[in-house]
Amino acid sequence: MRMSGIFYSLKQGIKNIWKNKLFSTASIATMTACIFLFGLFYAIVTNFQSMVKNVEEGVAITVFFEDGISDDQIEAIGRAIDLRKEDVLRSRYVSPEEAWEEYKLIYLDGDEEAAEGFGDDNPLKNSASYEIFLNDVSKQEELVNYLESLSGVSEVKQSETVANMLTDFNRLVGYVSMGIIAILFAVAIFLISNTVSVGITVRKEEIAIMKLIGASDFFVQAPFYVEGIMIGLIGSILPMFILYVMYGRLIRFISEKFSFLNNLMTFLTIEEVFRTLVPVAIILGIGIGFVGSALTIRKHLKV
Repeated sequence: MRMSGIFYSLKQGIKNIWKNKLFSTASIATMTACIFLFGLFYAIVTNFQSMVKNVEEGVAITVFFEDGISDDQIEAIGRAIDLRKEDVLRSRYVSPEEAWEEYKLIYLDGDEEAAEGFGDDNPLKNSASYEIFLNDVSKQEELVNYLESLSGVSEVKQSETVANMLTDFNRLVGYVSMGIIAILFAVAIFLISNTVSVGITVRKEEIAIMKLIGASDFFVQAPFYVEGIMIGLIGSILPMFILYVMYGRLIRFISEKFSFLNNLMTFLTIEEVFRTLVPVAIILGIGIGFVGSALTIRKHLKV
């Protein structure tokens, strides 16, 4: 298509939106609501997933050794753990001395007499271990099976209940979000289709004349694609602006009015949320507008 044809399609597409103000406004409003709710769900889900990820990073697997194991064997187990880079976020060796100090800090804090009663005797002298934190808690069982197969390992302790709970929670949030978003986008496609359909009905005589003088199919169809895409674009930019303002103010409000929550949860920054959300929302808006137009053109515009 020549430049003149491109400008003609853009001009006619915008004219169609203006001529059908009622339907166009309804479509833009619906698209805005859909993308707004999508963005809202995305912000909530990503924050929940970030919080769950922080909890996951605190879920540890503890590897204990067989009695009489040598330092070389312990180092070999450490190297075997390091090989599982896709599963292991970080690991650390806990010596019997460190284990005893941590035990005293957690269980004997404030009871110095009980701790001093052991003197120089370390009751945890056989409790050296590796503490392993996971990249993905859903891979815990697979990693435990691998660790139990290593020579010199006597026991592997895991937080199976916590791991299953976090995995199931992530899956549930994902399914619910996808279901709601799919319904909203189906409604948006339906309304955009109706808007484009009205435009085709209004311009039927003009389209017939254009075909008689030799206009190509794409030249006739292009303005309606532009109409749908413009509706999708406008309907995706507006909610991003609203959400951007709302999200920033909401985070500040929660931080100022409910400061105790700062110790329990950490919200993602505006930049962390919107650097992915904005391009995804715009692509979705344009895509939905295009699909709505394409479905209507195929059904009502026989060219």
